Amino acid sequence: MDVDNISAGFLKGPARRRKEKYLMKKRIFAGLLTAIMAASLVACGGSGSAPAAGGDDSSGGADGKDSGEAIVVGFAQVGHESDWRNASTNSVKDAFSKDKGYDLQFVDCDNDSAKQIEAVRQFIQDDVDYIVIDPIVSTGWDTVLTECDDAGIPVIVIDRTIEDSKKYISWVGSEFMNEGLASGAWLKAYAEAKGIKDLNILVIEGSNGSSAQIGRTDGFKKYADEEGWTILDSQDGDFTQDGGQKVMESYCKSYAGKFNVVVCQNDNEAFGAMDAMKAAGVSYGVDKDVILISFDACKAGLEYVQSGDINADFMCYPLQGEYCAKIIEQLEKGEEVDKQTFMQEPWYVAEDILKDITYTNNAGEEVTEELVQVTDAASQASY
Repeated sequence: MDVDNISAGFLKGPARRRKEKYLMKKRIFAGLLTAIMAASLVACGGSGSAPAAGGDDSSGGADGKDSGEAIVVGFAQVGHESDWRNASTNSVKDAFSKDKGYDLQFVDCDNDSAKQIEAVRQFIQDDVDYIVIDPIVSTGWDTVLTECDDAGIPVIVIDRTIEDSKKYISWVGSEFMNEGLASGAWLKAYAEAKGIKDLNILVIEGSNGSSAQIGRTDGFKKYADEEGWTILDSQDGDFTQDGGQKVMESYCKSYAGKFNVVVCQNDNEAFGAMDAMKAAGVSYGVDKDVILISFDACKAGLEYVQSGDINADFMCYPLQGEYCAKIIEQLEKGEEVDKQTFMQEPWYVAEDILKDITYTNNAGEEVTEELVQVTDAASQASY
């Protein structure tokens, strides 16, 4: 399929495929009924004629809901490593619930790339109508997406990106590079406002090879390189609280007294890092020994921003299920869909020392974006 120039005819394919399966079931049932009736008439000596196979086809429309058939969606999720991930999973489950006309086949891939590929292949074998993937890593997808394409099953990618194939209908998610750039722009402006001249930074990265890890790392590093900041170390915390704590425990021993900034690439890593620093007697947050930066902005993360324990938290919006459902509704109607949908996401801070930040985003545009000081309403409204 030419996913950059999708025709309305192709987009009607999923509905047609389901209709064909529905009609096939009707024909098989009608054939069985004809055979049973004929046998019954012979046995009873009757002379009446059996009903014609096929019958009236007025009972079902072209789409699953009209024909009484649920739209079957296979969802291969990364895992359950964080508050963000759980919110993402719940969002998709809610969007594709039975009462909304869907049959969701869900697989928690437990951060195992091979298991995720296997799950997608099982969806193909099960002949689902659509496949949704949140890719654990950004490469290694072209072969299995070609298999989806050959089977005529549209694929929607959410959250993280796929770099080595374009054989998917649409992607919904965040611009991770901009998150990294924004965090660097904020740290530059914040350090200047606070009169901090030397920045010695430790980074706890997300799962290596994921697009979130790559974008946040590259965006922040761009500022670090331009401003001459020292990144003492950067290690993988796997987007988990346990991973963040273990990496930070090691950092506290190896770089005791040498660092004044910690960047965690999601909130759960930050929670683990906070536990490790507290145990090591290192203070963190507003006007403390260490500036703490995080990403995701989950409810618990924003509560720590509000209390001053996390200085800044850059949101990554996880509630993408409704956007996926909208895409499928458009496809069912034969409409064209956007190749990319970016989430609108705010940047949260603990203090009102800065009102906004200006930086050049990944599209090469200079943007000025508001900084939101966290209130009770903001933290309680988050996921």
